[in-house]
Amino acid sequence: MGVRLGTRGGGLGGTRDSDDLVEAHEINVTPFIDVILVLLIIFMVAAPLATVDLGVDLPASAVEPQPRPDKPVFVTVKPDLSVAVGEEVIAREALSTTLDAVTKGQKDERIYLRADKAVSYGDLMEVMNLLRNAGYLKIALVGLDGRS
Repeated sequence: MGVRLGTRGGGLGGTRDSDDLVEAHEINVTPFIDVILVLLIIFMVAAPLATVDLGVDLPASAVEPQPRPDKPVFVTVKPDLSVAVGEEVIAREALSTTLDAVTKGQKDERIYLRADKAVSYGDLMEVMNLLRNAGYLKIALVGLDGRS
């Protein structure tokens, strides 16, 4: 791409020599800047729309509770993190053998797990992992009925 900067003859009819033409080695950045500004405007408009900050009022569950079995097996985590099966407080290491005795070895029986409000989520998950490792996969979490 060559740019003709001048002629020797001083006019339009002058002679052309190869010495008269000088090439400009500069890039025209004006279109590049225009494109960058358009992209900047697009991102400035789209960025606030991409954030999800919606106030959603979730509905309460109004599901009828399922009927309890005749003799449900309750595992309770107390505020002091002790574990009880039914009314008997046991060591965590004995949870598997105690549940096997209570359920007569039926691993598909539903275990009702309840915990005090003071028990952290991590401590509750530890007990759930103990139940899973013992082979009890049907675990129901027990809570208060919030329907009014």
